[in-house]
Amino acid sequence: MFSRLAAALQGSSLAPVNILSLPTVPTTSIAQQAQASLSTMSSTLPQVGTFANGCYWGTEHIFREHYKGKGLVDAKVGFIGGKESSKNPSYEEVCTGRTGHAEACQVKFDPSKVSYAELVEFFYRTHDPTQMNQQGNDRGTQYRSALFPHDVEQLEIAKKVTQEVQEKHFTSKGQKIVTQIDQRPADHFFEADKYHQEYLYKHPNGYQCANHRLWW
Repeated sequence: MFSRLAAALQGSSLAPVNILSLPTVPTTSIAQQAQASLSTMSSTLPQVGTFANGCYWGTEHIFREHYKGKGLVDAKVGFIGGKESSKNPSYEEVCTGRTGHAEACQVKFDPSKVSYAELVEFFYRTHDPTQMNQQGNDRGTQYRSALFPHDVEQLEIAKKVTQEVQEKHFTSKGQKIVTQIDQRPADHFFEADKYHQEYLYKHPNGYQCANHRLWW
């Protein structure tokens, strides 16, 4: 919270980012394969994926903007990945960094229209996963880059996409992805208060992390 205030005072990254300036066709083989098999899905029951990459309302906004009408059913901001003793924390508690939670966005999606693999790749495309406990001006463990797969299948997909993204986009630059991959049940996600849900739609000139854009 305090780092965001400092960023606002410095006038850095307050302007909305043009997040849809480039196409977002999947580039990793696992996401491409999953996209090719969407029409053969036997079940269209919504699934959920949970993603953390900095200020959570920016994460929610970029998922909503790109996947509206393309498989997104809903998206909520909240907290996940914290200590067992810190259930249902408040925003203020998470901001201290003592609960261990990450600010995150839980995306409900239609698996017949978009795959979890594509969403994981999109997650990587829209932040800097080489920054440890930081995105842009936001610093602290609550702003860490993290994937929270909810079952073994999602865990394996997350690992495979991560490895391929590392090889395609970072190894040649001498950079390493530091994203945490932490399997947690979906109900370990605690929704934030209503004020922060769809925050950038309510406050279009509000703070937005400059890292929340398409990187490739």
